[in-house]
Amino acid sequence: MTQQSQQSPTTGLPVIDLSLADGSPEDRARLHDALRAAATDVGFFQLVGHGISAAETTALTGAMRAFFDLPEADRLAVSNLNSPHFRGYTRTGDERTAGAQDWRDQLDIGAELPPHVPAPGEPPYWWLEGPNQWPDNLPELRSAALHWIDRLSGVGRRLLHELLAAIGARPDFYDYAFAGHPHLRLKLVRYPGTAPDGAGQGVGTHKDYGFITLLLQDTVGGLQVERPDGSFLNVPPMEGAFVVNLGELLEVATDGYLKATSHRVVSPPGARERFSVPFFFNPRLDAHIEPLEFPNAHHAPGATQDPGNPLFAEFGRNELKGYLRAHPEVTRKHHADLLPLA
Repeated sequence: MTQQSQQSPTTGLPVIDLSLADGSPEDRARLHDALRAAATDVGFFQLVGHGISAAETTALTGAMRAFFDLPEADRLAVSNLNSPHFRGYTRTGDERTAGAQDWRDQLDIGAELPPHVPAPGEPPYWWLEGPNQWPDNLPELRSAALHWIDRLSGVGRRLLHELLAAIGARPDFYDYAFAGHPHLRLKLVRYPGTAPDGAGQGVGTHKDYGFITLLLQDTVGGLQVERPDGSFLNVPPMEGAFVVNLGELLEVATDGYLKATSHRVVSPPGARERFSVPFFFNPRLDAHIEPLEFPNAHHAPGATQDPGNPLFAEFGRNELKGYLRAHPEVTRKHHADLLPLA
């Protein structure tokens, strides 16, 4: 049995080997069969053969742990309350999902770009483009995080091409949406254990807005994927693998043929810490996502509809709405005029 057709013995999630893209035509056919099955069924899988080395991973996770070991005053010096671009540190409990408090703290990082203050007539989502905030005494964090963005954007691009090929679409169909400055970002996340009130919401149940998320987990579990019957499947870590899930834009673009699956994180018990690094491979903020042309489009079941969270073809409108809702303090401080968009 080839590795790409296996399932994780602990979760049942497909395990897909991206390096088969460099193999024989038979290897690529097996890769595409596995990708198509995973993306149209559960919408989640474990990815190996991605080319990210253990040394690169260690550099990032070491810098991340060093950041969270800093005194609170040093972390708050780069608070996202300083940033109209929603970049920087969020204290534990200050982010929300579906209106409820998430019990984690994190550092939001994106591509390092000059601030884009929207000119009159420009969409307000351009506020999301701007510089990061870095702690003065931890230069290795900046180099490791920006390297991670660069390397995982390559993995995301390759994976998207293979996924589109797997369903019979043109592999480069969405290259236009990523030309220029795609909205690449990552979060360095710490879950400090169960909240003092006993609530177990590390992150509430949600779907990701964009295209593809690649998640690096540590050895502590907590990620759960929602099944069609409403129950949740645990996703324990798998050494050397990324957990991959598809975002809502791909589901909408394929009229539900590709699946964006709801997921959550349950807080680790007691005071045990959990660390994770989600990377979001997303298009330009101003990209209009066209419906995907592929042979089985007429068999698509239709995308999931959420009246309380409508999706727009212009990616930046979805992303801005998400930030305005998730970070109410930043919104009130810098963007009170945008509250009606939340």
